[in-house]
Amino acid sequence: FCLRAGEKGYLWAWSDTCCIDKDSSAELQEAIGSMFAWYRRSALTIVHLSDIPNSGSFWTSEWFRRGWTLQELLAPRTILFYTPNWSLYKNLMGPNHKTNAVVMEELEKATGIESRFLTDFSPGTDDARSRLRWASWRHTTRDEDIAYSLLGIFDLHLPVMYGESAEKALGRLLVEIISLSGDVSVLDW
Repeated sequence: FCLRAGEKGYLWAWSDTCCIDKDSSAELQEAIGSMFAWYRRSALTIVHLSDIPNSGSFWTSEWFRRGWTLQELLAPRTILFYTPNWSLYKNLMGPNHKTNAVVMEELEKATGIESRFLTDFSPGTDDARSRLRWASWRHTTRDEDIAYSLLGIFDLHLPVMYGESAEKALGRLLVEIISLSGDVSVLDW
């Protein structure tokens, strides 16, 4: 990871898988609330798809079925996908896979998300039903994280209460979305 970042001219790299102290509830709340903004402000987001060969397809990667990776896909303006041996996905060169037509077509098919959202996403409650559908077939290790992983997508700040059920967490999320958007159709996602 650091080698690839260095090759692109970056002196610093940050990995969310090892940089958040999950033992501190205050730090965890802040991290969850800030995650979308961190990815949005990143100069480059590097995604290591450890489970697909160079000739494989996005569709087969677990990364595209995890709840937290939805904002990791939507927020950054610049993203590069790497395969298990740290080569660029399908050896597609260029500074940004979000500007590559082949990658964008595959991303649309793998995620069900239109390319206009993949390249120029704005958080908020507009088109909330679609945003909920994008997440509907994703999963998280902790049940309630399915709601928390969407906070940045909707630009919402809710208390993170681990131990509550997924239904309660999603219920709180939906109540907030409806109160801001006035759109009760989000209940049918």
